[in-house]
Amino acid sequence: MGHAAPSTIRANSEILKAFPHRTEDEMVRLTGIKERRHAAEHESATDLAVIAVQHALGQAKMSVEQIDGVIMATILPDQPVPAAASALAQRLGIPRALAFDLNAACSGWLYALEVGRALIKAGTAKNLIVVTAELLSRITNPQDHETAFLFGDGAGAAILTTGEGGHRLHPMGLSGDADQFCAIQRPGGGARMPWPEGEAGDIEPFYLQMNGTSVFKHAVVGFAEQIEQTLARENLKPEDIAWVVPHQANARILTAVSKRVGIPYDKFVVTISKYGNTSAASVSMALGWAAEEGIFNDGDKIIFCSVGAGLTFAGGLLVW
Repeated sequence: MGHAAPSTIRANSEILKAFPHRTEDEMVRLTGIKERRHAAEHESATDLAVIAVQHALGQAKMSVEQIDGVIMATILPDQPVPAAASALAQRLGIPRALAFDLNAACSGWLYALEVGRALIKAGTAKNLIVVTAELLSRITNPQDHETAFLFGDGAGAAILTTGEGGHRLHPMGLSGDADQFCAIQRPGGGARMPWPEGEAGDIEPFYLQMNGTSVFKHAVVGFAEQIEQTLARENLKPEDIAWVVPHQANARILTAVSKRVGIPYDKFVVTISKYGNTSAASVSMALGWAAEEGIFNDGDKIIFCSVGAGLTFAGGLLVW
């Protein structure tokens, strides 16, 4: 596995210039975020994905020629057509690999892992790159107090294979709640509204929009249910879990989830303070960071969990 983040750090103090009535202490208390990374104007999502994949290949001691498939999870590819996965395959030098994109918002990487697992089990592929890259800074409204502090940019990747060694991925549990479709959305940019409308060219619908109160309530329940369902599916107890690697949505959400499921918060891998919420990339980035830090031990049982726009839910077990 591997991860990548832009070099440019954007601190809360810079964002607060648009919100003079708020303080840094308040923002950290509400979100747990102190800074996030923003891509430079010349950087693309594909650029970050390439770096993350190279790190993952290095850890796996595999060459890119062994890869026969690329699954990209993202809400914002560099361009709508062709797929970002195809652009990545071209950059990596594997133009004959199967390649497609998947959008399950913040749950995207876990959805992609399960799709990749199914493709390998079916014999469609042998060695897959499951990667995500998000440049949320490009669609975050700097004047919106609900979202301006939350989002950052980054990428993460894993090599999925049936080979010996490595870390064993168990089946993911995937579900959703489409009644909350409007809780997090970007209405513009699709077939219904491909261009800004009106004489002034209103770009508000092209920014990410969020109902913070609704998201908080449903996210706490959703995260907890994914953890509890994974425990039940794997016949495990909370004390059997060494680590939880969650989607980095909001530190207050994760604290509430910890109390709800009975797993101490110090067992949660939390990177939101320095990376912010990177949507589909956040679980893969947190996992990649933790692996590089060497905090996992052989045999550790690690639970993934995520809640994303849609709403989408995902959770599952990885044994280190």
